[in-house]
Amino acid sequence: MKLIDSHCHLNYPGLAERQDEVLANARPRGIGGFLNISTRQREWDDVVGVAERNDDVWATIGVHPHEADAHPDLAAAALIEAAAHPRVIAIGECGLDYYYDKSDRAAQRDRLQAHIEAARATGLPLVDHTRDAEEDTAEILAREVGKGGVAGVLHCFTGSAELAKKALDLGFYVSISGIVTFKNAQDLQQTAKSIPLDRLLVETDSPFLAPVPNRGKTCEPAFVADTAAFLSDLRDEPLDELAGATTANFFKLFSKAA
Repeated sequence: MKLIDSHCHLNYPGLAERQDEVLANARPRGIGGFLNISTRQREWDDVVGVAERNDDVWATIGVHPHEADAHPDLAAAALIEAAAHPRVIAIGECGLDYYYDKSDRAAQRDRLQAHIEAARATGLPLVDHTRDAEEDTAEILAREVGKGGVAGVLHCFTGSAELAKKALDLGFYVSISGIVTFKNAQDLQQTAKSIPLDRLLVETDSPFLAPVPNRGKTCEPAFVADTAAFLSDLRDEPLDELAGATTANFFKLFSKAA
């Protein structure tokens, strides 16, 4: 069995201090690849550095919507330049977060547009974060996909079934994190059952959101195996089949990694 953790933050506190140990914990559980996600411009070099040191780690270049106000001058050009690195396989994480509203909403939309322009220019997929911003997310993605040259994934999906359907209709993938294992996640569980197997990804979003049976611990990439096992039972699919499909999906979407 081979799984890919399609979204982790190996440079965040809780994992950064023990990166080698964290990766070593995951590999014996069948985790054959890790996508290390950037959220601020100042960390791009460090995020890429982990991928340079490990053949099974790749990197993204992007700015989280929480950081939009802190990056007022971020334009597509900077993203495009940084994404030329051979270990960078996606643009993001980017998007809209109206739940915490840590940055001005107009600034979030402007930064998202810069990421979309960079994705189109580089041919790399978007790693999109959306929370309580479904209408704007759907509108922007529909408009930009309609122009051509934009693909990606809604990561750590917690949205409505309607948003999942819209994303799938646009050709996007949907990535499920350990949240799906939580007792209060019945709506998400129903949505997760409906995602076509050829459009499904799995992730940890570590060091956050450790799945059952690891609740309360610092999340790490090894735990993507627990999320996959839960999904296998939930969807009534053999674990090897789900693992194989989600791994194939990863390399189809993030084709630069292949």
